[in-house]
Amino acid sequence: MEVSDHYKSVQGISRGEYKEKGSKFIGLSYPVQSEEEVRNILTDLKKEYHDARHYCFAYVIGTENVVVRSSDDGEPSNSAGKPILTQIEIRELRNILVVVIRYFGGTLLGVGGLINAYKTAASEALENAKIITQVIKQRYSLIFHYPQMNSVMSLVKEPGINVVSKNLDNRCTLIIDIPFTQVEAFLNKCNRIDNLEVTKI
Repeated sequence: MEVSDHYKSVQGISRGEYKEKGSKFIGLSYPVQSEEEVRNILTDLKKEYHDARHYCFAYVIGTENVVVRSSDDGEPSNSAGKPILTQIEIRELRNILVVVIRYFGGTLLGVGGLINAYKTAASEALENAKIITQVIKQRYSLIFHYPQMNSVMSLVKEPGINVVSKNLDNRCTLIIDIPFTQVEAFLNKCNRIDNLEVTKI
């Protein structure tokens, strides 16, 4: 199987809606990088939509150690979080949160009706999202002495490598992001430079 150094995510916030028997389902998708971000977004949504009945969600975060979570938030088991998550997974998206907020209309929809409603609201939000392709990168620190500067700088000028920060003194430090498919070749080149300390962050 070919290893990819790319993944798909969303850019910005998108919205979709679905109505069924008086209940309104508002789907929202967000790009996220951490579970802390997810918690903050959910806190803000519960304030903004304070009169809603349920705040169901699913998210997929990470590219190496992937974190996948979903929540039915009081709806019957697997009737909300799982259908939302399925919409994320069939589109193969990462670093994304989808929340579906429900305003109850007074009529019970049954499990099948709920699955369809949460699936559709999530799908509408994702259909309206701008899908982007991101490069999977790994972060490394390079520590070296000033006389090694030219050798190290020639390495980090290779296409795809991004210098995040640098401190160039007698003892220099570079923080870099490398597309993970280039890491092995890059580390082999680093091994040829004496006293260069390379650490994955």
